Amino acid sequence: MRTITKILSLVTLLAVLSSCEKDNFGDTAFLESAKAPANLNPFFNITQDNTGLVTITPNGDGATAYDIYFGHGGTNPTRVAAGQSVTHVYPEGTYTVKSVAFGVSGKITESTKQLTVSFRAPEDLQVTAAIDQNNKFKVNVSATANYETLFKVTYGDGGANEVPVSFLEGETVSHTYATPGTYTVKVVALSGGAATTTVTQSVVIEDPISLPITLQSTTLNYAGAIGNFDGGALTVVNNPASGGINTSTKVLKMVKNGGQPWGGSTLSLSGPIDFSAGKIFRMKVWSPRVGANVLLKVEGAGGINFEKTAVTTVANAWEDLVFDYSTIPNGNYSKLVFIFDNGTMGDGSSNFTFYMDDIRLQSQIGQSLPINFQSSITNYFLDSFGGASASVVNNPDASGINTSTKVGKAIKGNEFWSGTSMPLEYPIFNFTQKVVKMKVWSPAAGKTVKFKFDYGLGDGNGIEVDAVTTVANAWEELTFNFTSQNPSNPLKVAVVFFDFNPSNHVTGSVYYFDDITLN
Repeated sequence: MRTITKILSLVTLLAVLSSCEKDNFGDTAFLESAKAPANLNPFFNITQDNTGLVTITPNGDGATAYDIYFGHGGTNPTRVAAGQSVTHVYPEGTYTVKSVAFGVSGKITESTKQLTVSFRAPEDLQVTAAIDQNNKFKVNVSATANYETLFKVTYGDGGANEVPVSFLEGETVSHTYATPGTYTVKVVALSGGAATTTVTQSVVIEDPISLPITLQSTTLNYAGAIGNFDGGALTVVNNPASGGINTSTKVLKMVKNGGQPWGGSTLSLSGPIDFSAGKIFRMKVWSPRVGANVLLKVEGAGGINFEKTAVTTVANAWEDLVFDYSTIPNGNYSKLVFIFDNGTMGDGSSNFTFYMDDIRLQSQIGQSLPINFQSSITNYFLDSFGGASASVVNNPDASGINTSTKVGKAIKGNEFWSGTSMPLEYPIFNFTQKVVKMKVWSPAAGKTVKFKFDYGLGDGNGIEVDAVTTVANAWEELTFNFTSQNPSNPLKVAVVFFDFNPSNHVTGSVYYFDDITLN
């Protein structure tokens, strides 16, 4: 009986437990009583690098997922689980972001929130506006900045309607001005939105009157830099004798009128003369006569001055005169003074009309006839061929007709045609002096010496004349007569062949030469 009672109690307990399980796990009535999501308030995290990247984190009570409508870039939402985030890139502007929250019971709640995306203005804008080293009218502009997306530049010479030029960081844009002046270069850095940062910089475009003076500039005010005194009259004119060593279009014309024997003209430079690169003045001069004295003087503040005189050697043709300023004292010299025939009264006639051009400074000058190897400022370039060699040396036999200190030395090569060429700084265009004289020291009499003028065209063509030595181990002057020859081109190279003998030349024999002149 007790056993039956226990069995009945167990059955009753199982029935009760079964009833409880049904009540706890099968009843969904509690979902119907669950509330809809509430307190929707998404968080916006906007990056501060002007990219427009926004991180949206939905937030609310009782939501298991969200649909986010960005309000930009399309109408389809993005599903985001509770506790997760989503990103979107916005342009600068104001947007309505809609959040649709889904609750556990399936109930839905919607809300909207305004999102404002604004870009920060570019910072630390650095602008470089530099005058081009090869063109003083050209400016090169570049820029850097933080938080910028683009630069725009105006150069200040286009008036109210000037169109800006766009460029990126790392790029350089250039502009060439038409005239000298002070211009305002304006660079605007864009943020990708409304915020901008602007920097302006003044650019001074100068066309200074400085060495070298070529007279070819169309913007320089040469007339404003010219001064005349005591009868001198200096103007800029068209080249009246274009040819030879000077084919430029514009030159200086100097007329010496009556006034004073020292009458002349000045040309003021825009700044001090820089003698660091050279102290040899060169100036091309056209003179109506041979033997005209040309004084070139420099002046500076405090009355400092220095002058040198050169003499014209040709008439009615351009020649390049040399003024050795190697001993000029230090100082700021900024004015050139020109006086022709100082000490002689001018009369304004053609006999007192001169032209000048290409005033410049050099450290050395090239060789030209006459060649005497005595100049400390001349670059004597002796180029040998055929196994020969040549150099400038001390005179080994300073006696007789040649007591100069420096001479040329030539060593005969293994080829009979070996020799030494001497490129001339300026070609000989007008071969009117057709007799060449040269002092020669030969180890033997009866040696053929050939003198040639090469056209410098690379084909070896030119004109040549032979002379023969008559003494040994002593200086003598040889004459090379070109009067019967008419060159077909300008003469660019002087060439000397010692012991020109195809059958019996002596390799290694030594010759000396000096004082090569046109007569």
